[in-house]
Amino acid sequence: MKCDQTQPLIAPYVDGELDTLRRRFVEKHLKNCAPCAEQHADLVALRQRIRTEVPYFAAAPALAERVRAIVAATPPAGSSGRPHKRERWPRLSVGVSRHWQWLASGAVGGCAATVLAFVAGTAVLDWQASQNVVAQAVTRHVQATLGHRLVDVASSDQHTVKPWLSARLDYSPPVHDLAAEGFPLLGGRLDTLGGRKVATLVYGYRKHTIDVFVQPDSFDMPSSHELRGFNVAHRRAAGWDWLAVSDASPDVLNGFVSQLVSAATAK
Repeated sequence: MKCDQTQPLIAPYVDGELDTLRRRFVEKHLKNCAPCAEQHADLVALRQRIRTEVPYFAAAPALAERVRAIVAATPPAGSSGRPHKRERWPRLSVGVSRHWQWLASGAVGGCAATVLAFVAGTAVLDWQASQNVVAQAVTRHVQATLGHRLVDVASSDQHTVKPWLSARLDYSPPVHDLAAEGFPLLGGRLDTLGGRKVATLVYGYRKHTIDVFVQPDSFDMPSSHELRGFNVAHRRAAGWDWLAVSDASPDVLNGFVSQLVSAATAK
């Protein structure tokens, strides 16, 4: 078998969908073709990632009905009377992982099984994206603390911090001092999160420092998180995202963010 004959069979081979004869042909080809063997290794690695990295949740009854509807509405391959042919996809542009090509091609092809695989793959991407934002936020907090660069503009006056940040960003973040609630505003600084410049508001709480990354709706993650000993709290309201990082306890941090959101949304 040549590469153009083997490559469309690699994904079914990984999934154990080939008959004995075609399976043996593929196995023989993989032993002698490095590019196809690499594609096979990528698919095996992706399958393992999905198994180990995708969060597992109990499916809602409505989801089971949707899956049954997809299966019922999917015509068998070759039902049009013409032989079914799996089209090859062109090589994706630089920066897009080849790991996801088989998910995209399978989903477009209409196979219910690969639709489910595509959903799982999308869950991996979304979950990893949220993890990356959390990791970046924690890293920025640690770097600022250890580098003694907690603030670029040191002030407890929101009318000083807000204009300073607004002049350096393409948006004007909401800034409020919560000293009366036990969270005095210490100042603000500029950071980069998710490839974008963001406003970071810095608050104090007893002996703790709280960084709050503020930007228009962007983050997609759970309301609470913990990473490397730091707690992370996220809220979205009135078109804004607040992402707070601190070593303060989760209940304190979540309570603080709730007060911050209330102050920002109060008329």
